[in-house]
Amino acid sequence: MKLHLGCGKEHKKGWINCDISKEVNPDKIIDLEKKLPFKDNSIKEIYSRHTFEHVEKLMELMNEIYRISKNEAKIKIIVPYFAHPGAFQDPTHKRFFTLRTFDYFDSKNSYSYYSNARFKVINKKLIFFVLRPKISKILDYFINKNQILYERFFSRIFPSEELIIEMVVKK
Repeated sequence: MKLHLGCGKEHKKGWINCDISKEVNPDKIIDLEKKLPFKDNSIKEIYSRHTFEHVEKLMELMNEIYRISKNEAKIKIIVPYFAHPGAFQDPTHKRFFTLRTFDYFDSKNSYSYYSNARFKVINKKLIFFVLRPKISKILDYFINKNQILYERFFSRIFPSEELIIEMVVKK
């Protein structure tokens, strides 16, 4: 099974499209703040775009994603980047994300003791202009070459719009 968490009106064919709102006609109505209604080790892929920033209990959600996912399941999460005004302008956003946020779930991280959920981050990508991909492609290339330098010194001057995290489940 493949899950699309927080699908909104963007339904993906071949996926179980999940959302908290019945207004968007999801395949399954779920609340990401509660236990996910799926069996252990039953999911092979999870995709979520602009949803995790609305979740208050991120640690619990990541534990649930780990529980329901098969070993080596692919996880792709797209969130607003913390330095962009869009991350703060929406009053329903409850949290913000940096390049290192999801590293806390990797056993190689010294702070991984906060959770038993284990993922390997395989890719991190910053996107500058979501609606202008041709322009963004050039900027994205240079900034993503040295993400830590960018985040430390330039992210507040010239903020990226989105952060894309790709991980695999490690059981």
